[in-house]
Amino acid sequence: MNRDILRLGENPRPHGVEKLETKEKLYRVYVGPGKNYRAIYQIRDEVLLVLVVKVGDRKEVYRRVK
Repeated sequence: MNRDILRLGENPRPHGVEKLETKEKLYRVYVGPGKNYRAIYQIRDEVLLVLVVKVGDRKEVYRRVK
């Protein structure tokens, strides 16, 4: 899973990324073995920063993300 997250630094908008309907402009992407985990993150292009907000099991990761 760590490798998938590190790759976001090279390409923050990989195939399969989806923008979430939040005011923080968050994105999600499948990560980890079997792609059973999700990384929720924010892209800040103006400062070349990818901020990973949360990583977790696909069934649990969206709780308390607004």
